[in-house]
Amino acid sequence: MERWEKINAVQRMQDYINEHINSSITLSDLAEAAGYSQYHSARVFRELTGKSPFEYLRALRLSKAALYLRDSRAKVIDVAFDFVFDSHEGFTRAFTKQFGIPPKKYSEDPKPIKLFMPSRIRDYYLTLQKGEIGMSEKKETKTVFVQVVERPVRKLILKRGTKADNYFDYCEEVGCDVWGILVSIREAMYEPAGMWLPDKLIKPGTSKYVQGVEVPMDYRGEVPEGFDIIELPPCKMMVFQGEPYEDEKFGEAIEELWEVMKKYDPRIYGFEWADEDAPRFQLEPQGYRGYIEARPVRPIQR
Repeated sequence: MERWEKINAVQRMQDYINEHINSSITLSDLAEAAGYSQYHSARVFRELTGKSPFEYLRALRLSKAALYLRDSRAKVIDVAFDFVFDSHEGFTRAFTKQFGIPPKKYSEDPKPIKLFMPSRIRDYYLTLQKGEIGMSEKKETKTVFVQVVERPVRKLILKRGTKADNYFDYCEEVGCDVWGILVSIREAMYEPAGMWLPDKLIKPGTSKYVQGVEVPMDYRGEVPEGFDIIELPPCKMMVFQGEPYEDEKFGEAIEELWEVMKKYDPRIYGFEWADEDAPRFQLEPQGYRGYIEARPVRPIQR
């Protein structure tokens, strides 16, 4: 099998798992989705994801179950059956092994845990070859939605790297598990984000680019091991949102929005860039909503 044949086969299996996460899934089902034999489907899946299909499926079900327990008052046994576990006991053992805490205790007092949040395999490999695939030579005029939003005084839970100034270098330094921990923080005010810190918030010997999530000033929850928590003052953010795009074209969507932001003059709306006021941030690329990034601004003093 050629590399992209393998990638597309695993993507089809990932899609099948996501669409049937609350139903029984067999290796035969996944092989049919992949279009290959059960043996080759399982082998290629492990080769590209690092997990067997059923290790992957169990980790994903447990992570989704954890979020459901965190955000609802559902009984543990009901969640166990919803996510296709045969018994309360089996679910409890698997959950405890995965996260180091029993599900009942977690539902009563959710703490940050390392959720399994796998990327789409096609997106991952497109990211790796981002230097090989350039933007389309035929440029079309794109619509970009721009608005200014207020951010209140708040705290930021973040994981620092060492030298990274972009997402790709950050993942090489820190790994890809940070996002799952950030998603698990129930008190989050907004979704997790990749961020470029202003110089005043960078510790000596640490990176400009970080991943983090903002929480209220009165946050009293646990700070995950290896993470920092800092205070952020109130600020204004100019948010740029591009058009929806096909998921595999996220690299082009990001570059196109960056081109718009590079040329954009906030003074036409009475603002100026204020990069030392707050972190610039990017949200997780999701094609259905368009790529979103925000940069701090302040009103121009007349």
